[in-house]
Parts: sequence; structure tokens; C-alpha cells
Amino acid sequence: MECVVQGIIESQHVEALEILLQGLCGIPKERLRIHELCLKSGTNLGAVPSEVRLLCDLEQPVPTWTVRHVGGAMRGAGAEQISVLVRTVVESKASKNVLRLFYALGYKLDHELLRVGFMFHFQRATRITITVTSANKMPKLHAIEEAVPLTPGIQLVEVTATASADNYNEVVAAVSSFCEYLAPLLHLSKPGVLTGVVPAAASDAASLMSKGGGKTL
Repeated sequence: MECVVQGIIESQHVEALEILLQGLCGIPKERLRIHELCLKSGTNLGAVPSEVRLLCDLEQPVPTWTVRHVGGAMRGAGAEQISVLVRTVVESKASKNVLRLFYALGYKLDHELLRVGFMFHFQRATRITITVTSANKMPKLHAIEEAVPLTPGIQLVEVTATASADNYNEVVAAVSSFCEYLAPLLHLSKPGVLTGVVPAAASDAASLMSKGGGKTL
């Protein structure tokens, strides 16, 4: 299972967010450059369409591939009362031939993106991953070097943590607590819930930039 919240931030405030995350996490950032391909199954594979994402990590000396399938979210009164989305996720490493395999199985390419940015890890009661990325579209198939911003001036922030059926309450609490530290710069909520940017982010970003660092926990 995965606990996740998302938000958006204006690109001009990303450096301030990076300073804040550096102070909170106490470790250097990791650069991200991911070629993401979204594949959907054809009608011959069942009545219910299936969707998988192939992630190619271009930051590695030899690009590595991961297959990712996001399942359904937790439902019920308990799920509605928490501010973090809890959902099933299955990930597996794959070879460079994975795209050819899914095409052979009847899947078709729905869309592809190039995600560029950075990632931090925060380790306390649980391991929390924070990614900050810009989404870029390609004018033609697999034309990574020609990718252009999909939402110029806006970047996506995602906070995730792995959980199980036995401990998701504790993980949800840890994610919610961590998100409070980022509140001056961005709103974080369940994926699909639009909360916009923080009106006062500019002043808080300027304050962080002037101090040159964030709070170390």
C-alpha cells in the first residue's frame, strides 16, 4: 500500500522548497529524470481496462525500467476522514524489453511524459519520499530531447510513504505531520483534489532564501 498527497508550486519558489527540504531531511537531493509511458489494455484483455506505467530512469548510467500499477484507493467512512490517500500499488523492476512485451500482450500507448526534478527522503518513524518535478510532453513519439513543459511555471510536489494493512494509520499520521512543515509554501491534498498555490508563498519563500536553510529535525 501507498500513502500519498500531492500539491503544486510555482517554479519561482522551487529553490526555497529545496532549501526547506534540505534542512528537514538533512541529506542531499537526488536528481530525477524519468521517461514515463502510460499503457492501457485493449478490449481483448478483459471487460475492465487495465493501466500500467513504465518508468525509465534516465539518471542512471544505464537506464533502468520499472513497471508500476496503481490500484484502487481505500474506501469507507475512515478513508474519507483522513487527508491522505491510501491506495494499493505494485512495482517491479523490468528489462529494457518491457515495452515490447506489453505491446505483445495487447497494450497500447496512451501518452508519455518526461518528468524532470529532484527527490528527498525523510526518515523518522517511517520513510517518506518527496518528489518535485515538472511534466514535459513530447511533440513526437519518444522524442525526449524535444520535450517541452506541459504546465510552464508550475511543478508537481508528491509526498509518499509505503504502508501495510497493519500500520497504515501510523504512516498516514507521519505523512500528515510532515506536510505541516511544507504548509508555508504549498497546499498538499489527496490526488485529484485541486487546492491551488499558496497566496503567501512568495513572502515565505523570500524568508527561506534569506536564511539559506531550513529547520533540521
